[in-house]
Amino acid sequence: MKLYLDPGHGGTDGGASGNGLLEKNVNLDIALRIRNTLLNSYDNVEVRMSRTNDITKSLKARTDEANAWGADYYLSIHCNSFNGSARGYEDYIHSNLSDSSLTARYQDILHTEITKLNQLTNRGQKKADFHVLRESNMPALLTENGFIDNPNDANLMKQTSWLQAVAQGHVNGLAIAFNLPPKQNGGGEILYKVIAGSFTSRQNAEERVAYLSSKGIDSFIGTVNISGTTWYRVQAGAFSSRENAEQRLQQVKNAGITDAYIVTEQKTASLEPIMSE
Repeated sequence: MKLYLDPGHGGTDGGASGNGLLEKNVNLDIALRIRNTLLNSYDNVEVRMSRTNDITKSLKARTDEANAWGADYYLSIHCNSFNGSARGYEDYIHSNLSDSSLTARYQDILHTEITKLNQLTNRGQKKADFHVLRESNMPALLTENGFIDNPNDANLMKQTSWLQAVAQGHVNGLAIAFNLPPKQNGGGEILYKVIAGSFTSRQNAEERVAYLSSKGIDSFIGTVNISGTTWYRVQAGAFSSRENAEQRLQQVKNAGITDAYIVTEQKTASLEPIMSE
């Protein structure tokens, strides 16, 4: 699977701004995390980015490059702005496409996975005549990851843990949509996840993420359903090596989190975990 990953704006085009943030920088941060997480976690995937630093690049140059490369999917990363009061996440496919199109089916999958992790109001799946959606020869999606001029959304954008969670949501969607095989460890498909707390209250999970961030430990919130109850799990890393997971677990415990533990996840096409402590 060849992914063309497009962090919107850049260089002389800063995009939207607000609350001390520039859209071009947030877009690039999320996109780099998507690339790194995808390449570190899955096989049979290539990623080409429209930019990996702060350069100016026209919309035409981006779609021309994706088309010439023969990308299988075009993913454009953005943040929104309006009047300071709007907030939330939305994504777009081209306005000419039907709801039953392949592009729309991919949108369904990515939208579901991204909104599981991004802690943003869900503004829904939309269509528009944006250049990157119209001029790309392959299925394409543009995601608007919060409103940079809204104080609540912008506060999230300033958190490393949130940026990683948003990237992980995109990666999870891509993995499902394109049935990407997870990288194997010694012939297996085991991932060791460090769980720094599991809560039935999302607020409690958010407080744990904030505490870990204050200690210099990145984490994000994922959900798991057990016997009909939704649990909010604070994940502080995932490793193919048990030894590395144990080292991160010790860091978390040294920060005062005594209820941290490791789960092993057997990856499947649906990304449903089989857990054991």
